[in-house]
Amino acid sequence: MKKIRIRAKEKKGIVTVKAVIKHPMLSYIEAKKKHKKVNFITYIVAKADGETVYEVSTSQFLSKNPFIKFQYRGKKGQELEITAKDLSGDSVTTVKKVK
Repeated sequence: MKKIRIRAKEKKGIVTVKAVIKHPMLSYIEAKKKHKKVNFITYIVAKADGETVYEVSTSQFLSKNPFIKFQYRGKKGQELEITAKDLSGDSVTTVKKVK
């Protein structure tokens, strides 16, 4: 897993988050065809100032470099932290301030 690109903007008390997670997302079928090890994102969590605002368990059926979008009640200047974990145990965390 490489990195997460985040855009977070606040408007009228609602923060809209758009993020792209760089990951090859090899499902069982694709891994078998390419003779590689199965690996896909299994868990994504987003926290704003330490409070969980988005949490999802995922499967092999997400696309390569998945795009996620969600909203929550927040404000400008908050620190938004997104963490993604994959099947092999690797994880990546990115922190960004809400604009």
